[in-house]
This record gives sequence, structure tokens and C-alpha cells, in this order.
Amino acid sequence: MARFGFVSLALLSLQALIGTSFAAEAAENAGEEVEAPKLAVSAQASFPDAEIFGVKLVNGHPTRALISVTNEESSPVTLNFIGGSLSTPGEEQSAIIRNLTTTRYGVEIPAGQKEELSYSFVNEMHPQDLRLTLASIVSDAEGRFFTINAYNGTVSVVEPETSIFDPHILFLYFVLLTCFAGVVYFFYTVWIAPYFPQKRKSGKTDFSKKSSGASKKEETSPVETAGSPVSSATTYNADWIPAHHINRPEARKVKGTARSVKNRV
Repeated sequence: MARFGFVSLALLSLQALIGTSFAAEAAENAGEEVEAPKLAVSAQASFPDAEIFGVKLVNGHPTRALISVTNEESSPVTLNFIGGSLSTPGEEQSAIIRNLTTTRYGVEIPAGQKEELSYSFVNEMHPQDLRLTLASIVSDAEGRFFTINAYNGTVSVVEPETSIFDPHILFLYFVLLTCFAGVVYFFYTVWIAPYFPQKRKSGKTDFSKKSSGASKKEETSPVETAGSPVSSATTYNADWIPAHHINRPEARKVKGTARSVKNRV
């Protein structure tokens, strides 16, 4: 679209130049001195978003310009195209670096009236100082085309201001932080962790504690014998039982029975 618009702008400018050259050639052949046709139309560009210290073209952001076209002719004129270019700041040997987008309007401006139109473009270039040229193609009632310059001055191409809370910057910080954490974890697991003593598992420690506690119980528990007061005391409280019930009387030996057995034999 930009290339097509620029080609149209160039063709219209060429047509205007050709018409002027034909008129001059016809006048020269006739032996008369005829001045090139002029159009009483002026154009002026302003930048409402520009700063005090000059016009700055921010990369990636649209630059808006207001083109004011004043028609001082006695007949209406038509504003056909508005376009421009960026060139080196040298005045004598200025080389075009980039052609801007050419926008088609087709707005008719009555005689003695003023029309203000908005023109915007976007650039992506290295930061530098360039010369900005804005021009408009205007045609009169007879169909002749004229190029009216609207702006010709030095501008600065700058990068957009970055903020800490910019989503792109936050995502970049997150990626860098993740990579740094991965490198630190790899360094720790390979070079630092093997030099620390390894901890035992919780299951083995509990089993060892249980086995040691059981062995201590076996060592401290007294040996119980059948019928002993110690074993009975361990099963119930014997403080309230009378002593003659606990201590059983021993069996007495009968001497007479042994003698009678001998007599019978």
C-alpha cells in the first residue's frame, strides 16, 4: 500500500512537471516569455504530540501530524494525496533513506476556505537525526496537479521509553531468574551436596529405638518363678492382703509313718 501510494505521488508530481515543461516549451516556440503556472494554495504541518525541544519519531509508535491546507484561489481545489520521506540532514547532498506512507484523501476545499487533515505514519529505524519532508498533491479545477510542501525540518528518531512494569521486561526478568536458579541448583547438587553427611531414614531410626528399648526392658525386668510372691505381686497389689494368706505354712514331716513302713517290710 505504501509503495503504491508513493508511486501514485511520484506519477502525479511527474505529470505536474510535464505539464509545466510543455507550457514552457510552447511559450518558447512562440517566442513569448510565460511564467510557470502557480497555485495560490499553502500547506502547513504541525505535530500536536511533539515535545518542546523538537519533533521526535518514536520507533513502533504512530507519529501524528495535522496538515492545514488553505485555498486562496477563486475556485475550489482538491487535496488528493499526502506523503513524505526521511532523508539525511544535509541540505545540499541529501539522500532519501525511507519513503513514508502515502495516504489518499480526495477532499475538495472551497475557495477561500481552510481544511485541516490528520496524517500519521510509523517508523522503525536506528536512533538518529533525519530530515522529514511532508508534501501534498493538490489539483485545481482544470485538472492540473501541484505539489505543495507542508513540512521540511530536522527530526530525531528515538527508542520508546522502557518501564520496569512493562510486560515484556517482566517476562525477560522471569526467564533470566529461572535460568539463574537452575544453574545454582545444578551447582549445588553436583559440587556441594555430596560433601554434607547424609541423614538416615526415619523408619530405620524408629526400629532401632524400639529394639534398644525392648532390650533395656528385658535387662531391668526381674526373673519370675512359679509360686513366688514376686510374680504374684507384679500382677496385683498385695498391700491389703494379710500376711498369713500370702506366706503358706510349710508341710511338717511325720516320723511315725516312716517307722510303721519299716515294720511292715
